[in-house]
Amino acid sequence: MAKKHEKSTASKVTDKFKADNERGARQGLIEDLFVDFNRSKSQVYWMNFFRGIFFGLGSVLGGTVLIAVAAMILGMFVDLPGGVGDFVQSVLDAMSKGRAQ
Repeated sequence: MAKKHEKSTASKVTDKFKADNERGARQGLIEDLFVDFNRSKSQVYWMNFFRGIFFGLGSVLGGTVLIAVAAMILGMFVDLPGGVGDFVQSVLDAMSKGRAQ
């Protein structure tokens, strides 16, 4: 029984060694690719800055379109009571007025 325990411990150590070696190789490859494609840190910072701006702009525009479509669908099929219905109708009127101009 003691041999089984020793064997499983050695197997665990070997598996951990293999996993660590593979992780290190992958990290080294990623670092090499990063250095090859991006020679200067300032270039990386500017690229990420503009990427963040466009991501934020796209998120805002996408959310606006999604809310407008949802409001239009609600206005067509659902008669909402109270202030919610008036709000949806004002949004639809504003959208219609914007398209007419």
